[in-house]
Amino acid sequence: MTFSLVARCEETGMCGTAVASSSPAVAARCSYTRSGVGAVSSQNVTDPSLGVLTLNLLEKGLSATEAIDQIKNTANHLDYRQILVIDSKGRVAIHSGNNSLGIWSEAKGVNVLSAGNLLANSEVPSAIVEKFENTSGHLGERLITSLQGGLKAGGEAGPIHSAGMKISHKVSWPLVDLRCDWSENCPIKKLSEVWKVYKPLVDDYLQRALDPTKAPSYGVPGNK
Repeated sequence: MTFSLVARCEETGMCGTAVASSSPAVAARCSYTRSGVGAVSSQNVTDPSLGVLTLNLLEKGLSATEAIDQIKNTANHLDYRQILVIDSKGRVAIHSGNNSLGIWSEAKGVNVLSAGNLLANSEVPSAIVEKFENTSGHLGERLITSLQGGLKAGGEAGPIHSAGMKISHKVSWPLVDLRCDWSENCPIKKLSEVWKVYKPLVDDYLQRALDPTKAPSYGVPGNK
């Protein structure tokens, strides 16, 4: 019921993930990132604990492939899971269980990995990877554009209702964490609209957290 990607910006080192689904609030259960560590999408019949577990393994120094191998040796019910991983060096690995739903497939590229289940066709992840590799700019822009590419290629077999994007960089909390948890219209379009509003403020919000004495004006009534 999901298509997603995990990716890394080679220029900045940012890592992030973007996801869309027919289920509500998909990013709340599927998207995981950690600064200097990597990004994970844990999907299909979702086990959110696998996202945290995978990031913990990466933080211990395991590569994406080593982390997936360890999870295969220790986690339960993996026949029902899809786990996409990218580490801080841009290396990718994936596990797609045999009980992944409907048409499911996966595709790897340079600093990017995509997969999905209950897809309209098996080419959706390849379209997502191709779009990512041929889009420039901020990682957030590339993630959303890639989701749009997947949707244009067919997306899910049915309508999607939620989407989200999460990016980590420099600090312990997500630098970007944007979601459309439910919409009868296209949630990727709504996510794109939120990103256009949020993008100019990303650095300002970071500065306010790190040193509010050097932060720009908040732009609210009463602020001088």
